[in-house]
Amino acid sequence: MGIQHTGRHGIWSMGLRAEDPARRGELAEAAVELEELGFGAIWLGGSSAVRHAVPLIEATTRLTVATGIQSIWQYEAGDTAAEYAALETAHPGRFLLGLGVSHAKLADQYRRPYSAMVAYLDALDAAGVPAERRVLAALGPRMLRLSRDRAAGSHPYLVTPEHTAQAREALGEGRLLAPELKVILETDPTRARATARAHLSFYLGLPNYTNTFLRLGFTEDDLTDGGSDRLIDAVYAWGDENRIRSRVDEFHAAGADHVALQVIDEGPGDALPREGWRRLAALLG
Repeated sequence: MGIQHTGRHGIWSMGLRAEDPARRGELAEAAVELEELGFGAIWLGGSSAVRHAVPLIEATTRLTVATGIQSIWQYEAGDTAAEYAALETAHPGRFLLGLGVSHAKLADQYRRPYSAMVAYLDALDAAGVPAERRVLAALGPRMLRLSRDRAAGSHPYLVTPEHTAQAREALGEGRLLAPELKVILETDPTRARATARAHLSFYLGLPNYTNTFLRLGFTEDDLTDGGSDRLIDAVYAWGDENRIRSRVDEFHAAGADHVALQVIDEGPGDALPREGWRRLAALLG
């Protein structure tokens, strides 16, 4: 699984991993459209499993579908390896396994996350899942080095171009760096930042993210009241087409091979913002 298989831009979506059988046709139709719009990859948000990728891969012909991110605490390595092998046999080269350690507040089993990830990768190795077909949700230096040594690269979530530059240095060349970037298609600063703060509030309660922000030079004041303007503007792309395109370009200039774009609006988290995806495709050209 090389950089060329994901393209420069992809879509990150919670909605595309929905398990309601009644939505299967809707999800397949959306995936086909994303392929036609020119996106190279779909990243399935939340703690997605291999099985969530299957209907999207079956509906399309060339899109890479990735878990963004599968929690190692929620899915056993042996089960993951078996599902991966079946999907790879049916549709070779179309799936990328994104793995992460989640957060202490979300996983009761959360203990020694780095060691747990190493053990999970050992189990995948033993079961025949190639390192080049997996990426890690790495934020800190140790997990980034593990992404370099034991995976195809990294898929960091909720980061800035500055983090991307640091991640590229840690990964070196030849490793996939695919940060996620949240996009709000709103030009009014007050409305855009209000939408961002409503979305960011959940993440500000998770130390893995807040510690990363502090390492990047933000202060405790930046993390209060839903996030300062400075923080909001660093981790959300909002504004007109030129401004959003420029923000995406910043991540590429910092070393990203691929940027996974998540459209944020006032709708439910499992909605499919298809008009927003169309607007993104148009502005990215």
